[in-house]
Formats: sequence, structure tokens, C-alpha cells
Amino acid sequence: MARDRRFVRFWAGQSVSQFGDRISELALPLIAVSALHASANQVAWLTALIWTPNLLAIVLGAWVDHQARKRGLMVAADLIRAGVLLSLPVAYLAGAVTLGQLYAVALLIGAAEVLFNTSYPPFFAHLVPRSSYVDANSKLSASRSASYVAGPAVGGALVQALTAPVAVVVDALSFLASAVLIGRIRIDEPPVAAGARDAPLLRAKEGLAFVVRHPVLRAGLGTSTTVNFFTFVSGSGLMVLFATRSLGLSAGFIGLAFGIGSTGALLGAVLAPRISRWIGMGRSIAIGAVLFPAPIALVAVADGPPWVGAVALTGTEFLSGLGVMLFDVNLNSLQASVIPDGMRSRVSGAYATVNYGIRPLGAVVGGVLATFLGLRTTLLVAAVGGALSVLWLLPSPVPGIRSIDQDERPEDTTNAEDTAGTADTAVGEEVADTAAADGAVAAGRRRGRRDEQDQEVAP
Repeated sequence: MARDRRFVRFWAGQSVSQFGDRISELALPLIAVSALHASANQVAWLTALIWTPNLLAIVLGAWVDHQARKRGLMVAADLIRAGVLLSLPVAYLAGAVTLGQLYAVALLIGAAEVLFNTSYPPFFAHLVPRSSYVDANSKLSASRSASYVAGPAVGGALVQALTAPVAVVVDALSFLASAVLIGRIRIDEPPVAAGARDAPLLRAKEGLAFVVRHPVLRAGLGTSTTVNFFTFVSGSGLMVLFATRSLGLSAGFIGLAFGIGSTGALLGAVLAPRISRWIGMGRSIAIGAVLFPAPIALVAVADGPPWVGAVALTGTEFLSGLGVMLFDVNLNSLQASVIPDGMRSRVSGAYATVNYGIRPLGAVVGGVLATFLGLRTTLLVAAVGGALSVLWLLPSPVPGIRSIDQDERPEDTTNAEDTAGTADTAVGEEVADTAAADGAVAAGRRRGRRDEQDQEVAP
């Protein structure tokens, strides 16, 4: 994929945008905490509003499926986000920044992000060959992880030097760069099928039904929704608040701790394909589901001088980053392989409505818990609850899936069926009911089960 100019252009645009996002993720809560003296509950609402538009993603995804030019929608989403962010430094220079404006900015950025994310899956599927899904997702995730290494440190320095409202200009410029790069990519987007413009609400319902009936998508949705709820109970805003008021860290030290700790995400993105080949895609997803939220407990129990808090925050970010990349790279690739092309946007919208729609609820619950139980207890609840998300995966076919390319190799059907047993037959029938494209996953799962049994009887 590194030699594909179209993908490299898209990769570059996403890399620049991700770098800018890291600055805003630090700057927005710092504007609320430092400039507007917001409470824990107000900071939690800021996080909640960014994700609230995802509650409409199921309808927006059905509408996007009607549109022939997904690339144009992605460019429009980038331009909207750039314009909204630029309103903050303008208001700041005029001495008119308010919490209400900050909430409006968060809501509009979230809405534009939903538009971008529901347009992304079909665009990605036509840009990247199926056999390169894991490789492409690994590269995109590596850039995202690299942005977590440099972005917070640079963001913290910019916030201290320029103030938080001015620092978000960098994120606005990154969205403009992304819009230009994506706008120059040419791909063959298939025309909208006849009748596809009818009954968008019905099509949205079909997308949700497909997710619920599909054993792989259903387990992935349950896991990611649970882990998202609890990680947003801790929330980036509450983490910044805890680091500032309880651990006594400055904006510069917080950014530095986030940056150094995020090398774990970079390492995870690079190693995810290798680990997937070593232990299997499904097991990598399960390990990532636990390793992502559990380290929040480290920072929750930190106490003492500021350097102890900085070390704990760095360790939390490192381990969580490693876990989220194992989870995201493999789960995103697996899901891309089982969704039929004509349903990608509405399935993505349905998935996001539940998966991302739970995030504002988690943020609000986090604010309430922090108010009544304290920040430390809230962070511990997030760590334990998030780690339990793996329970969705254990009874599903996901842990037994070795890879998504099993259908590209000869499969001994007789042996696979004999090894799989009646449990595999039942799940296989459920997979077959959802879509023909899911046969690859069923075959991969059966091969994975066979390999595991071979290992168990080997001397």
C-alpha cells in the first residue's frame, strides 16, 4: 500500500488531521478548565456533546448510502470542522469566548465527524484491495498513534505559549490540508442502485438488523460499546481535570506524559498485524479489549509528588494505547471483510449510533460519579467496567478466527466440519443467514478451531 499514490495521499491527509486533533483534544477541555473555570460536570458535558450527533448516525448512514460521491461528503466534513474551530480564536481575540460557544463548537465538530465517518467505509473499500485491509488499517493506525506521541507534547507547549483558544488554529489548518488531499483522490465509486433512494428509514433499520443478526458484528458491537462507555466515564476531559487538580501537573507536563505514553499506541499499530498472524486475529481483539481500559487503574491509584502522577499517567497511556491498537486494527479489518459493499454506510451508521452514541452517556455518567464519588473512584469504575467488555467476545465466534484471508487458500471442508462440531454448525448457519460474504469468516473460524485442537493433542 505504501506504493499506491492514492492511498498515500489519503494516508497523508489523515495523518495531518490526526495530529491536529490531538491538539484540540487537549486544548478544548483546558479552555473550559483554565479560561472558563468549568466544573467536573461541565467538562463531562463538553465531551458528551462531541459524541451526541452519533445518535443520528444510523439515519445519516442510510442517507450517505444514497449518495454517489462519498469523497465529496468527506471533503465537506473537513471544511465544516475547520470553519467551526476557527471561530474559537476569533471569539477569544474579541474577548467573547463562552462555555455556550464551546458547547456549540463541540456539537458541530461531532456532527461533521459523523458525516465523515459514515462516508469513510465505502470510500476505503474502493480505495484499498480486500487483501490489504489489515496492512492499510495498520498504517492509518500507526499515523494516528504517532500523532498521540507528538501531538499532545506540541499541543501542551502551544497552549502554554499561545493559550488554548489560539492553539486550535493548528487543528483547523489540519482539516483544510485533509480536505485538499482527499479532494485530489480519484476512485471509481459505483452508481447508486435503482430504488436506493427509497425509504431511508427502512434502509437504516436494515443496517441495524444486519449488525444484530451477524454473530461477528454483534459481538464486536457489544464489546466496543461497553469499552467505549467505561472509557468515556473516565473521559479525556476528566483525565485532564484529575491530572491538573489532583496530581498537580501543568499543561506542559500533561501533554508530555500523553505524548510519551502514546508510543504504546504506535508500537501496537506497527505490531498488530504481526501479533494477529502469531496468535490469531480473534485473540488479538480479545486481548486488546482488556488491555485498553484496565490501565486506567494505574493513574487512579497514583499519589504523592507530581513526578509519581506523571509516571502513572505515562504508563496508563502507554498500555492503553497498545491495547486499543490491537483491538481497533484487527476488529476494523475483520468487520470490513464481512460487510457487503452495498450496505457499508448504513451498517457503519447503525454501528456508530450504538457504539459512539453510548459515549456521551458515559461522559455524563462520569461527571455525575466524579461529583458524588470523586475522581479516583470514577477512574477505578472505568477501568474495571471496561475490562469486563471482553465477556461479549468469549461466547462468540470471534476468538476462534485466525485471519480474514482463509477463503484465499484451499479449505478441507470435510475435516473442517468434523473438527468444528455441532457448535460450529449452529453458528455457521447463523452466519449464512446474514450474507454470503460471511463465508470467509466462518471458514477462518473453523480453521482456527482445528488448529487449536491440533495444538492440544500434539506432544
